[in-house]
Amino acid sequence: MQLRTFSIMLKNGLGFCFFMASSLLTAQDDNSYKKRVLETSEIDFLTSYYTQDGENAAVTGGTGTEELTDATGTVIVSIPMNDDDVLTVDAGISAYTSASSSNVNPFDSNSDADAFNASTGASQSDVWVNFTGTYSHSSDDRNKIWTGKLSVSSEYDYFSFGFGGSYTRLFNEKNTEVSLSTNIFLDQWKLIYPIELRPFAEGGIGEFRRSEITGNSNYNPTFTDLENSNRNSYALGFTLSQILHKKLQGLISVDVVQQQGLLSTPFQRVYFDDVPDAFVEGFHLADDIERLPDNRIKWALGTRLHWFLNASLSLRTYYRFYTDDWGITSHTASAELPIKLTDKFTIYPSYRYYGQQAADYFNGYDQHISTQDYYTSDFDLSEYVAQQLGFGITYTDIFTNLKISKIGLKSVDVKVYKYDRNTSFNSWIALGGFNFVVD
Repeated sequence: MQLRTFSIMLKNGLGFCFFMASSLLTAQDDNSYKKRVLETSEIDFLTSYYTQDGENAAVTGGTGTEELTDATGTVIVSIPMNDDDVLTVDAGISAYTSASSSNVNPFDSNSDADAFNASTGASQSDVWVNFTGTYSHSSDDRNKIWTGKLSVSSEYDYFSFGFGGSYTRLFNEKNTEVSLSTNIFLDQWKLIYPIELRPFAEGGIGEFRRSEITGNSNYNPTFTDLENSNRNSYALGFTLSQILHKKLQGLISVDVVQQQGLLSTPFQRVYFDDVPDAFVEGFHLADDIERLPDNRIKWALGTRLHWFLNASLSLRTYYRFYTDDWGITSHTASAELPIKLTDKFTIYPSYRYYGQQAADYFNGYDQHISTQDYYTSDFDLSEYVAQQLGFGITYTDIFTNLKISKIGLKSVDVKVYKYDRNTSFNSWIALGGFNFVVD
């Protein structure tokens, strides 16, 4: 779940950067000549390597290894269809190996099952694929932009189809920009339960390696199948960007998301404090799976300030307040300091702080009560504080002197982030991006 969440955040960040760059590129207007929105086709190759570790895996009920590695590759092709329209195609693939998710079935390896060790079964690894198509149209004066988007993504236990659009309006000689966007995602889970609970579902035989159980030898969980495997998300966003001064630009954003359907993860275990513990091979058998309400509303208010201190130094700051009807409230604050070393090289040191209070339905390992209606031991929904340090370097050559045939290298970006939170969880991610222009 951390990986999926991070992927969404990363794509949102890249989208904002593209939005800001597009605004700057279209800032000049000549009534005698209509400048093309995109002069030539561009190709972006993005890649990342991500690794994480921790001791509070949701798959094993808030305890056990969170070790995971992921490698991602993405190709983004932007094609000018005419003076006013641009088609952008985004295709990506992500392959990961997860010690945590491997313990959906911890008993399919040659060694004894253990929440802190990886199993070797099919759930140990997976591949996520994504395809997004975006079509944008700009008015003749470049003061109005309409955008439509379709997306499809899939992995072993999850399929998502999304569509949406946005409208952007520029005022005040392009010093003011207002944007309204909406997105809908229609998702489908494949219902995969922890291996020991499957015999107790409706129609099961009600036994799981009975002769090998230690502790509570009368292990007999009251387990019922989930009735719904759909998840629908409806998002509405508003942004207002304003040039406040020749060296200062600000932005305010408001986002509202409503989710309906299966909002829990079917293979994440929960343990009850008031039920005797049962073990096989030293592995704690689940009392139930994570169960959460089938509705959730999220609200977020964000603000950015970009301050161009001088020709070589800028300061980018960001703050976001988030709350939802599950009881979570969070604060995010970040700062990035782009330093232009030469005409071609810029470095980007950055810092990000995040703190949240726990969801109403969260408790740690073996702390829930069986009479509760909803429960989760996913530490993504716990109370925690996290900090992230980052460093990046960008090479830019607007004249694309380095060429292979008709393809010229315009820019190269490399960034590294170190993330730590006070629940024992930590991660590293390295990102690389290459932007090419096709003559």
